[in-house]
Amino acid sequence: MKKQFAVFGLGSFGASVAVTLQQLGCEVVAVDNHMEHVQEISEQVSYAIKADAGDPEVIKSLGTRNLDGVVVAVADDMEASVMATLVSKEIGVPYVIAKAKNELHATILKKIGADAVIFPEMEMGVRVAKTLMSSNFADWIALSPDYSIIEIATPKEWVGKSLQQLDVRRSHDVNVVGIKIGEEVEVNPDPERTLQEDMTLIIIGSNYALEKM
Repeated sequence: MKKQFAVFGLGSFGASVAVTLQQLGCEVVAVDNHMEHVQEISEQVSYAIKADAGDPEVIKSLGTRNLDGVVVAVADDMEASVMATLVSKEIGVPYVIAKAKNELHATILKKIGADAVIFPEMEMGVRVAKTLMSSNFADWIALSPDYSIIEIATPKEWVGKSLQQLDVRRSHDVNVVGIKIGEEVEVNPDPERTLQEDMTLIIIGSNYALEKM
């Protein structure tokens, strides 16, 4: 069964998260109160809806209790951000990640139950630095303070071997969740799939484990 997520706020950050989750094989409900934002993303996600993320009834009507997670990306509207986070947690969404505008906003989001609070611009700087430090990394996305997802060119020592043979969960304490060949993405790849040099791997793990690769 596909994982299901809702993204509230479709600015550059929210739209990027929504489209990426969809490309990784998830079902995504994207919500924004600006019709132009909704129209821009409508063909790239499962559902795109014009609605006010700060309205509790709107949030409840989306069936958020059945979602695997919610991304609250409406940081410029603190009231809507707080309400979307609070209602999502109250109705039982297991994981809510919220974008903060400043430290005060972050403190409030944490106090009302956000599982993770992020500052995308700051974390972009971290991603760029880590990418520059390792020529193997194509991209680095922080999922939380401790865990990240990366795109990495297939290491030379992995070429010609299957995921089952490599057993990276045991040997490196990471998980390969996808394989990219060109623009095509294979989610949850076959463990017997032989890795090739032209493949890009999508790997999730602790920051400590990823930095050791």
